[in-house]
Amino acid sequence: MVYAILSVDEKNQVLTTYIWYRQHWTDEFLTWDPARFDNLTQISLPVESIWVPDILINEFVDVGKSPHVPYVYVGHHGEVQNLKPIQVMTACSLDIYNFPFDVQNCSLTFTSWLHHIRDINLSLWRQPELVKFDRSVFMNQGEWELLYVLSRFQEFSVKSSDSYAEMKFYVVIRRRPLFYTVSLLLPSIFLMVMDIMGFYLPPNSGERVSFKITLLLGYSVFLIIVSDTLPATAVGTPLIGIYFVVCMALLVISLTETILIVRLVHKQDLQPHVPEWVKRLLLERATVLLCIRDRKKFSQSRMQSSDISRQVENNDSTAKLNRYGCEDPQDCERAGGARPAPAFAGQAEGNPLMHGVLREIAAIRQFLEKREEFRDVAREWLQVGYVLDVLLFRAYLVAVLAYSITLGTLWSVWRDA
Repeated sequence: MVYAILSVDEKNQVLTTYIWYRQHWTDEFLTWDPARFDNLTQISLPVESIWVPDILINEFVDVGKSPHVPYVYVGHHGEVQNLKPIQVMTACSLDIYNFPFDVQNCSLTFTSWLHHIRDINLSLWRQPELVKFDRSVFMNQGEWELLYVLSRFQEFSVKSSDSYAEMKFYVVIRRRPLFYTVSLLLPSIFLMVMDIMGFYLPPNSGERVSFKITLLLGYSVFLIIVSDTLPATAVGTPLIGIYFVVCMALLVISLTETILIVRLVHKQDLQPHVPEWVKRLLLERATVLLCIRDRKKFSQSRMQSSDISRQVENNDSTAKLNRYGCEDPQDCERAGGARPAPAFAGQAEGNPLMHGVLREIAAIRQFLEKREEFRDVAREWLQVGYVLDVLLFRAYLVAVLAYSITLGTLWSVWRDA
């Protein structure tokens, strides 16, 4: 009977269990008549004083710390009972692909190392159905849960020699995943959700880059902390390890997209105009494809910028026509068409102070026009960045969703298997 699962060493492929070993055999040389010995039907004898069959476990890899039991019970019909606890350290082929939702199947093969089946035969003391679900003494508070124990008797021979009898037990155990779910899966899921929420920050905000970098550094520290918790083998990698690597790759992709968007919408003095093919592709077709609700503001902003430039040109022509201080040409006509004398105009034009004032006004006007042009260019790039940000965000959501569906499918297939 299995008493406890002490440890499962995935790296060395070793299972350590603690079992209650019950061995019964009949020795025809250890019989007596109870009537001749005061009705004594059972005695205890030292193990060293009688013959004990050489029953060993084939999967033994190391001697455990088992308590020494020096006596056995002997009945008057020659029935010998060898009852003792054994700490068993056996080799087991552990499959950690589905960690921490893994189920392990380890075998314990009892056989005689020297005697053939005609000398020592093996059989179960109880029915296999009773052995299968016997968890009466199992300590069920550890990391591993005992599902059942299968038993099978078979004969085998080595190089056409005499057959040997062996009794094989399959110990099927399952890991309790609650601890690993809380300490490994949930923090990773929370960090991925925060990374998705980071896309709702404005694309022209520099805080998004710092936020993404903080998430990436936090995830790196998280992987360093949990690296000792993950099982390590030279054969394969658990699925949860692939999950962490893909999550790290998604965070790096998210940071790259953010850097691209911030670089695109960042205001620069020498920023060129948005190419026409980019406007047609992103500001017209992509907005319809992505179902952006406020796509009308893009055309409105372009119309406003053209109206502003048109208004500036009209004001410029009006100012050139009204050189004599009238706010409206009709006012000048109503005033009798009186205009300043050419001599006064010549004096104003020949005044150095007036030349300086006009140059300063022209410089200020040119500066304002340039600034308005830069603002229009920056506004156009901001609109392009906004549409591109929505496009990349939805592509990122599709990638995360496809990744989640793939993991769920793999887990479902494993559960069905």
